[in-house]
Amino acid sequence: MTPERGPGGPSAGSGGTVDHGTHAHSLAAAVRAGRVRAVDVVADALERIARTDRSLCAFHEVWEEDALRRAAEVDARVAAGERLPLAGVPFAVKGRHGLRSAGPLVAAGCVAVGATAVPGPGTPWQTWGQGRYGRTVNPWRADRTPGGSSAGAAVAVAAGVVPLATGGDGAGSVRIPAAWCGVLGLKTTNGRLPSTDRTGLAAPGVLVRCASDARAWWTAVTVGATGTTGTAVTVGAAGTKGMAGVAGTGVAGEGAAVKPRPLRAVWSPDLGFADVDPEPVAVAHAAALRLADSGAVRIEQDLPGPRDRRASRDRRAPRGRRPAPGGAPLRLEDPADAWLALRTAPGDDPLALALARRIRAANDRRLDALFRRADLLLTPTTPCAAHGHDGPGERYSTALTWSFNLSGHPALSIPAGFGSDGCPLGLQVVAPRGGERLLLDFAALLYSDA
Repeated sequence: MTPERGPGGPSAGSGGTVDHGTHAHSLAAAVRAGRVRAVDVVADALERIARTDRSLCAFHEVWEEDALRRAAEVDARVAAGERLPLAGVPFAVKGRHGLRSAGPLVAAGCVAVGATAVPGPGTPWQTWGQGRYGRTVNPWRADRTPGGSSAGAAVAVAAGVVPLATGGDGAGSVRIPAAWCGVLGLKTTNGRLPSTDRTGLAAPGVLVRCASDARAWWTAVTVGATGTTGTAVTVGAAGTKGMAGVAGTGVAGEGAAVKPRPLRAVWSPDLGFADVDPEPVAVAHAAALRLADSGAVRIEQDLPGPRDRRASRDRRAPRGRRPAPGGAPLRLEDPADAWLALRTAPGDDPLALALARRIRAANDRRLDALFRRADLLLTPTTPCAAHGHDGPGERYSTALTWSFNLSGHPALSIPAGFGSDGCPLGLQVVAPRGGERLLLDFAALLYSDA
């Protein structure tokens, strides 16, 4: 479901369209086969950083000497017969301390080339990135923000500087920049991977340009894990754009045969509480309908809420294709007060923490009920388009994402299309807790590696 590109495409700061380059899994295959050296792959990435970063400001630090040394070590490991799943893949880590948690990627053969831009001192955490050369810009329009806080990570991947960058998502910090820069951004189930966040709201994530690279990252960071509690998707007889099958647990294709069927998805434009602009809703909803038309999902009508009982009287719409545009099938409590209480005053304000527990419990009940009858939840990723560098005003770009930091569900932002300003917008796909494999297999049905 790769969206059509807007006028000009993402800019690397040199005035032209960026060549998006080779994906991580393809680069690794070439290094393992001896068709290219890791040193040459990493040197090429470093050259792209040098050529573009004064305009993009995607990096806070670049580690040229260390990266080339590590690449030479990868070449030596490959020559010695070691099979490295991500051999020679240049990647960027989020922030100056991101390398501390990148051990599994390094063990898989990845080579860290630098630390990406995150919000600097005095900048709103949800919006900005501050690179070594200045404020991070959106690669599609330099007068727009790329989102945050994984700002530089999204820009580096979208502009083709590196094929993979790590992120951290405490309120939407992977998914929002992924949406506004036109790449895939995965937030994992809270608590499933190591995190230094004392509140439990943040979870590790990744930004990539194709589903295969997201899967390769997930495999690398979960080596030794015993599997997933989520379901797995198989491609049915209709091909990668056709029917999907739902298995129990584990890898699709392993074990008993699965009867193909579309995944059941619920569409929500606003989660029942958010103030969402019409254009992000329209673009994401159109993407959801394309999924239904492809046979990948069946978008089910939901039980009516207080405001849509009259609309529910007529259930004669074509089965599986569309809920009424603008309907609100899921009604969560606004998580803002709960999130802020948990983030800013743990233990300091008993009343605020009691409110946070109530909101969290109410939303958990509603989401648990939804996922008992549906495989996926679909929403816009953001309530608004990428704004200018003056800031978002009083609005939170996190309105549709931080519910799932509070609940812990894994969520993926995939490119949905473009707004009237020429910048990308995203479709957020949410799965049951532990359902990363479901999200990745679902993305593989929709998002080509081209």
